[in-house]
Formats: sequence, C-alpha cells, structure tokens
Amino acid sequence: MIDLFPLYLTLKVSIVATFFSIIIGLCLAWFMARKEFVGKGFLDALIMQPLVIPPTVLGYYLLVLLGRSSVFGRFLEDVLGITLVFTWKGAVIAAFVASMPLFVRPARAAIEGVDKNFENAARLLGKNEWEVLKTITIPLAWRGILAGSVMAFARATGEFGATLMVAGNIPGMTQTLPIAIYDAVQMGNTGLANLMVGIITLFSFSVIYFVNRFTKGRY
Repeated sequence: MIDLFPLYLTLKVSIVATFFSIIIGLCLAWFMARKEFVGKGFLDALIMQPLVIPPTVLGYYLLVLLGRSSVFGRFLEDVLGITLVFTWKGAVIAAFVASMPLFVRPARAAIEGVDKNFENAARLLGKNEWEVLKTITIPLAWRGILAGSVMAFARATGEFGATLMVAGNIPGMTQTLPIAIYDAVQMGNTGLANLMVGIITLFSFSVIYFVNRFTKGRY
C-alpha cells in the first residue's frame, strides 16, 4: 500500500509556502519596481540568493537562524513557544525562502510594465497607495503575478535540500514527496520511486505549460 502522507504534506507545505510568497513577495516586488533607494542592488541580489546558492547551504543558514543555537531561535522557542526545526512548519519556511524569488521576479517585471500614468491618475483622484495597488497595479499586472505564484508553488513542491536540513526526514511528520523519493531510491524500491518521480514530473510539466500558455508575450 502506498503511503500518501508525503504527497499530502508536500501539498500542505507548498500551499502555505506559496501563500506567504505571494503576500511578502508582492510587497517586495512592488517596492523593488516602484522605489529607488541606496542599496537597491544589494537587496535585489539578497532576494535572488536562494536561486543561486546550493539548497543545502540555504538550509544550513535557516537551521542556524531557527535553531536554539541562535538568539532568534531561542526567542521563538522560549518566549513564543514556537518550534520550527524538525517540524512541518520548518519545511514551510524552507520552501517559502527557496521559492519566493521565483514569485518576485515575474511579479516585479509585471509591475514595472504597468504604465505609471494610470497609477498617478488614480492618486490625483484621491486614491491612497493601497487603493492604487488594489485597483490599478494588480489588475494590470495579474498575469505576471499569477505566473510567479505558479512557479513559486512548483518550486515549493520540489524543494529537497533546504527542507531536509531544516525539517529533517521523519516519516509521518516531515517527509515530503522529494525526500520520500530519495528514501525509496536508497532502499532500492524502484517501483515506488518511479511512481513518485512520475507524479513530480507530470506536475512540473503541467506548471511550465500553464505558465507559457497564460503569460507568453504578456509582460
């Protein structure tokens, strides 16, 4: 009998991580697209770091930050009673950090493509910045935002290295689908590995097709 928990946990982690990527990433995308400030290049490079550094390195940074060896980690556990390391919540953090750049990049490009004259006209009519974002910017940049959301979800679904470092490999608790594939290969269970690989591959192909279908030439 196939254990469906890794699939369930992967979907759960990916959905929650994508939610945070959209909320926080949209703020970052708008800020980077519409503001000029000292250190903008540095912040841009920092946001994009998860795309270029090895996942295990990213996981190590998160493990050090969130573990009890850091001031922040001890504060979370001792003061707030929040434990992230070796829990599904840690997997969410890892997936969120790894996937957010894939949301920010297309969302930022889409926002930069919105004519500022439309936004300025709304401001002249008395709209505040939130109203301008909600009624002008997001509706005109929705394709890029949607593309970023889908790409972030796909990246969160396939996250392995950082998740393994932060959440570990605990069957029935923190074992996501990519980690379960690794376990199946290690145990020589080729049939199970092939099945799970097929699921991931089909999903990835569907994501790429979806993004190309709805965003090609749009921003």
